[in-house]
Amino acid sequence: MTEFAGMTNISVSGDNFDMESSAVYSPQAMRSEKRGVAANSVLAALAITAGKIVVGITTGSLGILSEAAHSGLDLIAAVITYLSVSVSDKPADADHQYGHGKVENFSAFVETSLLLLTCAWIVYEAVRRLFFHHVEVEPSIAAFAVMIASMVLDWWRSRALGRIARKFDSQALEADALHFSTDVWSAGVVVVGLVLVLAAHNLRLEWLRNADPIAALFVAGVVVSVSWRLARRTIDALLDAAPAGVRAQIVNAVQGVDGVLEVDRVRIRRAGNRYFADLAVGLARSVTFQRSGQLAAAVTLAVHKILPDADVTVQPLPRAQGTENTFDRIRAVATHHNLNVHDISVQDVAGRLHVEQHIELDERLSLKDAHDQVTELEADMRRSVPEISDILTHIESEPATIETPEEVVSDAELEQKLKRIAAQFPEIQDVHDFAFKRVRGRLYLSCHCTLPDSLSLAQVHDTQTALEIRFKQQAPELFRVLIHPEPATDNRR
Repeated sequence: MTEFAGMTNISVSGDNFDMESSAVYSPQAMRSEKRGVAANSVLAALAITAGKIVVGITTGSLGILSEAAHSGLDLIAAVITYLSVSVSDKPADADHQYGHGKVENFSAFVETSLLLLTCAWIVYEAVRRLFFHHVEVEPSIAAFAVMIASMVLDWWRSRALGRIARKFDSQALEADALHFSTDVWSAGVVVVGLVLVLAAHNLRLEWLRNADPIAALFVAGVVVSVSWRLARRTIDALLDAAPAGVRAQIVNAVQGVDGVLEVDRVRIRRAGNRYFADLAVGLARSVTFQRSGQLAAAVTLAVHKILPDADVTVQPLPRAQGTENTFDRIRAVATHHNLNVHDISVQDVAGRLHVEQHIELDERLSLKDAHDQVTELEADMRRSVPEISDILTHIESEPATIETPEEVVSDAELEQKLKRIAAQFPEIQDVHDFAFKRVRGRLYLSCHCTLPDSLSLAQVHDTQTALEIRFKQQAPELFRVLIHPEPATDNRR
């Protein structure tokens, strides 16, 4: 995929779909920064978890132990995140044709599951201490020091992870950042619980002795809230749910592309920080293959305005237009058969249409094969245009070999003769650039013909045809005549 400076990254949060400007970095730089911040997060999680376990055991505080368990699972999640960002940015291969971005989404899902397990244990232990087995908590300076240090570290790595997550639109790093931002608040709640327990000891307030397990329950509530938001987003990503409102934006943008008749299908999926969009759009069935390619590129550009740098696949679908006339419908049937018809003439005889047309077929075909193709084409045209009564098709050979002229002929007498013939046509102002060639023993002529600028194409064609017929009548040795028309102003330059 071509990289454009100043492109836009996309982040989806809940039901909102926002775009945040950022520069596009090389894959190597992106992998390096993501792995670096993830590795720092692992080291910080290891230090915090170890400290909380030590002071939690020495003080007997469930709040600190719940935080230690939370941090322990955060450590596992940080390791998973480090591994996932190391894999997710690998390019697509034969076995993973959409890339490895889903690894990040799966990593976020695992983190969510671990958080829910943490909540279950905290709630169980808090209820047990509140109603069945009271545990004396002994707050200490070390406990306060560890919790405050963990808050500072969590605040630091949450900011670092969030910055890189927004920079590269990484769901795994964003999940880690969200975890650690809530850890700051939950650790603060534990500190408050420890302060209340300390006050209960010093002031002999029995009703404050349960502040620690209650604080732990509050921590569990915070974790459940975070887990629910993460679960909804990661499950949506794993189930290929489209961001809310984005499909409608894409449909509106694509419908505004000149030449697109309808938007038949829009599918959007996300893998890591990359979006994939699959569209089927209706185009006029008469458009050429080249034109359909141009329209597909225009549709892709319209999608990129909504999902920058998305991998877009566009399937064109042929559609009949209500404005098609009989000639358009005839050509559309021929195009459907991958055939080229020209010089179409339609006559209305007593309300029934009589069609005459020329068709080019491979010169290597036998007459039987060519006739069978034309018969099938004519039958399809009658089905598509029921008003047609009969069709007469002139079969022409479509050259498949490059001819090598035997000689270039110079015949001044024949050229002057032909110029006198052309002078008999009042529309013709001049004929020039005569070229005679002998191919396979037959004489070929090409020349340029000057006509008035205002002459319609139908009049030009009629004049050319009449002149070709007259040339062949007066010079029977001519096998093929090709006349190139030019406007009068072109020859005055």
